[in-house]
Amino acid sequence: MAGSAVVVGAGVGGLATAIGLRRAGWHVTILERRAELERYGTAFGIHPTAQAALDQLGVGDTFRARALPYRDGRIRTPDGKVMARLPLERIERRAGRPELLISRPYLLDALLGALDVPVLFGENVSDAAALVEGHDLVVGADGINSAVRTAAFGTRSGVRQVGTVTWIGIADFETGVYGETWGRGRFFGMTPIEPGRTNWYAAAPEVTTAADLRDRFAGWHEPIPRILAETDPASWIRYEMRHLFPALPTFVRGGKVALVGDAAHAMTPNLGQGACTAVLDAEALTRAIARYGAAGLPSALRAYDSERRRSAQRVAFGSRTLHRFMSTERSRLRDSLVRLIPA
Repeated sequence: MAGSAVVVGAGVGGLATAIGLRRAGWHVTILERRAELERYGTAFGIHPTAQAALDQLGVGDTFRARALPYRDGRIRTPDGKVMARLPLERIERRAGRPELLISRPYLLDALLGALDVPVLFGENVSDAAALVEGHDLVVGADGINSAVRTAAFGTRSGVRQVGTVTWIGIADFETGVYGETWGRGRFFGMTPIEPGRTNWYAAAPEVTTAADLRDRFAGWHEPIPRILAETDPASWIRYEMRHLFPALPTFVRGGKVALVGDAAHAMTPNLGQGACTAVLDAEALTRAIARYGAAGLPSALRAYDSERRRSAQRVAFGSRTLHRFMSTERSRLRDSLVRLIPA
């Protein structure tokens, strides 16, 4: 007999989970507190393992139709000297397929296109505990400030500031120069996103205005100054880097509640694995549920936690560690170490 599930949150992890549950025959309700989906154009990097998970969820072909391969990224100094190559070629050799980049709106559209149930917008869940009474399963996919996590796990694990302000935007030209540039206490990144456009992101402490950001990266190699000069600051998105700390002891609770994505393991964006881990969570959770069925839901949740928790938390720890390395003030020692990375 099919179970009844409510998925709180309609981001990548929530939509992917809803797709997997529907494929397993479950009745699904999706609640989203916003009035519409967030559609700002950040480029998501999707690792081959997450691509395989999207294939299992039945959205791989639609996703790939709008994605671009990422094969040539380098780590540079502010004057433009190359220190190392990103390990994109090694990833492709091992997996047999390249890392892919896709605009956030396109990935959301691919997931929405595979859903046969509507998203209920404007549903601000204030009493997540009450949802457990009306459903067999509650999935918290509601981000770093998860109401489901707070209701199920309390407040011991919560939002922690990293101390770095990040800005992201889209330049309406292709730079042809991709990867990251690391300076003293700050860094700048550029990736493809779609023909004729470039995704960029910049991180620096104590930057509060667009003018501050331009000043921090003045004198860096081109096309960084051009990007900041020619993109409209009104289109830039500013946010303070945060992560979930300390790590949760489990992603499931009471045989009826599971967390996926940022609700379970919000991380800094330095490894570019946020969307990937959310997709992998969703596929693993719904695969386990399909295997055990509604009657075996507690066993399914334990299997999901066993498969995903340590893996996702290792990625989160690695991303936080990389952030410290990238943004250190001791850039001379860091750069010497980076130059030892094999090509």
